[in-house]
Amino acid sequence: MTDDTVSQTPAEALPPKVLTPAAQRALAEAEARRNEIDAATAMAPVEKGGRGGLEPSRYGDWEIKGLTSDF
Repeated sequence: MTDDTVSQTPAEALPPKVLTPAAQRALAEAEARRNEIDAATAMAPVEKGGRGGLEPSRYGDWEIKGLTSDF
């Protein structure tokens, strides 16, 4: 391969996605809800002998290390 040839990954070859105003609004609302929940969780008392870290049920389902399961 010469220096003149530049290889692109598929992600680099695609144009960036353009979000609709409704999608942008939904993302902003979701971020606001997450921030509100996280602020309320930060004010909660510390559990003695607990698992540590963030409350796994803070969003209404059980989440640990990015894996989620509904009740």
